[in-house]
This record gives sequence, structure tokens and C-alpha cells, in this order.
Amino acid sequence: MSIRQTMKVRGGAAAVAMAAALTLTLAGCGGGDDGKQPDKAGQSSAAKPQGGGSASPNADETPGDDQVLATVRGREGTVLTISSASRDAGGFITINGQIKNTGDKTFVDTAPWRGNEEAVVASGESVAGATLTDPVGKKRYYVLRDTDGKCLCTMGVSSIDAGQSVPFFAQFPAPPEGTAEVSFQLPTFAAATVKISG
Repeated sequence: MSIRQTMKVRGGAAAVAMAAALTLTLAGCGGGDDGKQPDKAGQSSAAKPQGGGSASPNADETPGDDQVLATVRGREGTVLTISSASRDAGGFITINGQIKNTGDKTFVDTAPWRGNEEAVVASGESVAGATLTDPVGKKRYYVLRDTDGKCLCTMGVSSIDAGQSVPFFAQFPAPPEGTAEVSFQLPTFAAATVKISG
């Protein structure tokens, strides 16, 4: 064999050896030592709730739309359901819920919900006519307004189709800390007594 042929064979063998080493190196980078430890650690941390708490996702949450604090009926099959009444650190209380049309035709008489105060005209169709009453302190609270005079509440509710539910919220000044229950009223609906959380 000539020197030239020997160099070709050695060069080819070196290239094959390099490719094999590179393949093994890349394969080794893809997993852990035995491929089992990282998966076990990931599974154990995901399976256990943090801090030893309950595995239920709603265990520590505040009342949501699925909770019912009060339900009252209005005109033409409308039903108002309140799901939360939360006291916030900013000195106000937020009422959340929904209005459902259980009737068989579209409900269009939403104008009374706006209230009759001149200040709510800028809000247009809304639930700005809602009030909170503190029965212990004997004080009535009205929906808060922003600097443009618009209510801090749901706006734009002009009609509700048959079977449709419309979410609503309204923010009020918070009654004193000692007040645990308030009476919420939206025009055309009966008053509903609700417990304050927070």
C-alpha cells in the first residue's frame, strides 16, 4: 500500500470515529443520568399541592359566579342573582352577579335600572340606579361615579334576550367595618340581603 492510500484510509477512519463520538455526545445531552430522576422529581412536585393545602383549585378563593348570596325576581321573568359582595381596601364595596331573563321574549325595560338621578345621565343604559342600605347604620349608599360622571358599574345593557344571562357589577362606598350585611336593591327588583366578605 502506498503512503497516499494509507493516508486516505486513516482519514476516513478518523472521520467515522469523529461522527460516532459526536452522535454519542449529542445523545448524552438530551436526558439525565438514567432518564428517570428528573421525571420523578417533576411528578412529585406537581402532584402535591404547595404548602400542604388542599388540591381543590377553589379552596381559598373568594366567592365566585358559581356562589349565590341572594336571588330576587323582577319584571317579566327577570331574575337577579348576587354572587359576591366584597369589601376592598380602597374604601368601597363591589357587588357582582348576573341578571337572567327566564321569560320567553326579549326583555327591553332596562331604563329604570339607570335610576332617576341627573348625575347618571352620562352613564346611559346601566345599573347606576342600584343602592345599598346599611340597616344598622340606617344609611343608603349610591353607585360611585368616575370623574366624568359615569357610574362604576355595568353599562350598555339595553335588552336581555330570552334565556340570556348578563353579568353585572356595581361599586359603592363601603359601610363601616362593623357592618356585616347590607341590603342591595336594583329598581324593579325586590331588595336582597347580602353578607359582605373581606
